[in-house]
Amino acid sequence: MNKGCLIGFFALLFIFSLGLGYYFYNKSQEDPVVYETAKPTKENIIKKTVATGSIIPRQEVNVKPQVSGVVESLFVEAGQQVKKGQKIARIKLVPSQVNINNAQASVDLSNIRYKEAERELRRQQTVNSRNLGVENAKVAYDNAKIEEQRQKALFEDGVISEQTYNTFLMDVQLKKAAFDNATISAESVLKQFEAELDIREQELQSAINNLQLLKEGASKKSKQVANVVQSTVDGMILDIPVKIGSSVIERNNFNEGTSIATIADMNTLIFEGKVDESDVGKLKEGMPIELTIGAIEKEKFQATLEYIAPKGTVEEGSVKFLVRAAVQSQSGTFLRAGYSANGDIILDRRDSVWALKERDIIFRNDSTFVEIETGDQQFEERLVRLGLSDGLQIELLEGIDSDTNYKVLTSGKM
Repeated sequence: MNKGCLIGFFALLFIFSLGLGYYFYNKSQEDPVVYETAKPTKENIIKKTVATGSIIPRQEVNVKPQVSGVVESLFVEAGQQVKKGQKIARIKLVPSQVNINNAQASVDLSNIRYKEAERELRRQQTVNSRNLGVENAKVAYDNAKIEEQRQKALFEDGVISEQTYNTFLMDVQLKKAAFDNATISAESVLKQFEAELDIREQELQSAINNLQLLKEGASKKSKQVANVVQSTVDGMILDIPVKIGSSVIERNNFNEGTSIATIADMNTLIFEGKVDESDVGKLKEGMPIELTIGAIEKEKFQATLEYIAPKGTVEEGSVKFLVRAAVQSQSGTFLRAGYSANGDIILDRRDSVWALKERDIIFRNDSTFVEIETGDQQFEERLVRLGLSDGLQIELLEGIDSDTNYKVLTSGKM
């Protein structure tokens, strides 16, 4: 090895020695690690699950017209309180000529049937006034009674046998039954024709009303105007989805009809939301719910769980269950339909219990430990038994007392 290589080697060794000396010097100047400690504290621990949903009225109805046509007038606007039977809108009828012609033909046909039933009733009244059938039955009954009296005298004198007399007695009873039936039948037939006349009269009136509805939008004998839409409940107008001039369709068996207005009772509201299947098994009716509404800051609203859906629906890969809760009224705050809200459903709670920070717990197998302070910055593990947790705080049941310091695992240097 030449002289230059030796000089280079010793120079590198000298520089390396200086670096190590400088490193250890800096390490000796650093502060030692001091672990932070804490003691158990009194806490209220609340375990809850969150349901996301909205505030909706318990009763909400869509008011629809009885006739088709064009909106001619609107008498209310959204936000207004209305009473049952109050006018909401008027519909201008636009009937087709075909429907009018059919209605007129129905009136003419019903009129013919009514007159025919009227003539038949008069004829039957004439027949009934003469009582021809009843009179004949009465005469036969009277003759039978006379003959029975004559035969009775012969029987008492021993001229005829009892069997022969019973034959005449039976004939009297038969003639009496025939007379009674003739009387009842005459009255029944007359009532039948009177009922037929009433039916035909009602058919005629119905046809006339139908024609009037098509032409004028109202029936003269009806207390309600068909082309005037009225509120069916008491409440607040939430929405009027139509405007003056809009075409609307009547509600019937084949069509849902056009909604003129949406009315709801805003004094009775419910929270409707959904919870995950992992939490639904812990819920039961009657649980309290604390509602947080995004549009109303710094206010909480109380509700009571009243319904849990028996069947879930798949949403975004997870199963959700519908829940409903009755919202308790709160004076001074107006809740609008459709507000989005989060409902904190309280599953369990512990008030004023000793608690630890869950982040400072050591979990090993099925056991839990904390590192308690035994000396100056000296710690040892201690087995503890824990209870309810809210994710941040966890209830301390036994293992350490309230005066024991334990290591805060997440703390750094002090």
